[in-house]
Amino acid sequence: MSNQNGAATLKPLDTVTLEEPTPEDGAGMWNLVSNSTLDQNSVYKYIMMCEYFSETCVVAKEDDKVVGFVTAFIPPEKQDVLFIWQVGVDASQRGKGIASRMLQEIFNRDVCKDVNFLEATVTPSNKASESLFKGFAKKNNTKCDVSELFSQDLFPSDEHEEELRFRIGPVEK
Repeated sequence: MSNQNGAATLKPLDTVTLEEPTPEDGAGMWNLVSNSTLDQNSVYKYIMMCEYFSETCVVAKEDDKVVGFVTAFIPPEKQDVLFIWQVGVDASQRGKGIASRMLQEIFNRDVCKDVNFLEATVTPSNKASESLFKGFAKKNNTKCDVSELFSQDLFPSDEHEEELRFRIGPVEK
């Protein structure tokens, strides 16, 4: 890109915006997952999360294209917990801290004013998610406890690893 004088102009380093998703973002979230190693849910799941849990979800967009998302909710029986269901970041955006920014964005929202803990499940081979959640704990000066939640034998196929619970907190606000 160049300006009127022919000199090179740089594109801003951060052209990604974070916002509450709308049902129209569901297909973009699903497309991102279908081009990744994440567990594939139906497009309906993403549309439903955008409709009914938009306050606890976030999309990252660049030029109106979904390049990242977090789906999350506050469990009815654990009002002090934000459960992260899924985090997805487009390959073109990895390594830029977008996943961390999305987690912090949700955690700082009014809907999470009574939330003191973040929980997620992570398979042992998912080192990126392990790093993300341990980094969130470190950034928020709190602990990250890891324990088994769902053993491998609960899943109908041998292809699914156990799911470990990452419990981060308490987080000071």
